[in-house]
Amino acid sequence: MEIKSVKDYEGIIDATKTSLKAKQLAAQLIPRFFKFFPNLSSRALNAHFDLIEEEDLAVRVQAIRGLPLFCKDTTEYISKIVDILGQLLTAEEFVERDAVHKALMSVLRQDVKESLTALFKHIWNVEDPGQDDTIRDKVLCFIRDKVFPLKAELLRPQEEMERHITDLIKKSLGDVTGAEFRMFMDFLKGLSIFGEKVPPERLKELIEIIEGQADLDAQFDVLDADHIDRLISCLFMAIPFFVRGASGSRFLNYINKHILPVFDKLPQE
Repeated sequence: MEIKSVKDYEGIIDATKTSLKAKQLAAQLIPRFFKFFPNLSSRALNAHFDLIEEEDLAVRVQAIRGLPLFCKDTTEYISKIVDILGQLLTAEEFVERDAVHKALMSVLRQDVKESLTALFKHIWNVEDPGQDDTIRDKVLCFIRDKVFPLKAELLRPQEEMERHITDLIKKSLGDVTGAEFRMFMDFLKGLSIFGEKVPPERLKELIEIIEGQADLDAQFDVLDADHIDRLISCLFMAIPFFVRGASGSRFLNYINKHILPVFDKLPQE
């Protein structure tokens, strides 16, 4: 089906307010011909976003599948589309969630840098009262299960994109659980920029991340079980980097100054 005139495209946009069959057709055609009608871009996007909230599952899934097409030739929409797809990761229906995963992977392959930045914003905005923790958790799971395993394919050019995702992760560490921190560290130490042959100076960055998580600037409280747990797990995480030549002086200073003098008072467990 060819759409050549503005009037035809406006007709497709208007079809989003009519029957179910028309809505399904509109969900296919709006993104397909989007690039040809820049003056109608705002109307087209809003109409398509309405289809994503339709009650009918088939219409929603068709609309989700069309989202990557909006960014194919008009890259300024990548951030917006990824933001919406990130929110849709909470979908309950399997077929809908599967469509979201595939759409996100499609946009990531189009522009990995812009897409990852937009995706990580769902992790950063923890202080935002409008931010839903469920969305943050789903985005973290998506990054862990779908993005990290494909790092060799997605992170191209390698050094530039490994640097970029490292910066995104560092920005995400302000409010993470112990498990989330370990997940991020496991990923970072698998990147080639922190690989076996890099000089010890390069490992300094990873040690500084672990030091930040261990909270080595905090006054030590012998009864603060959470901080003690965090210190122990961060020390274990840092040891392989010390073995490779990274400096452990800040950890040693902290142990000498804060922990050894009160060692006898530490809780038994």
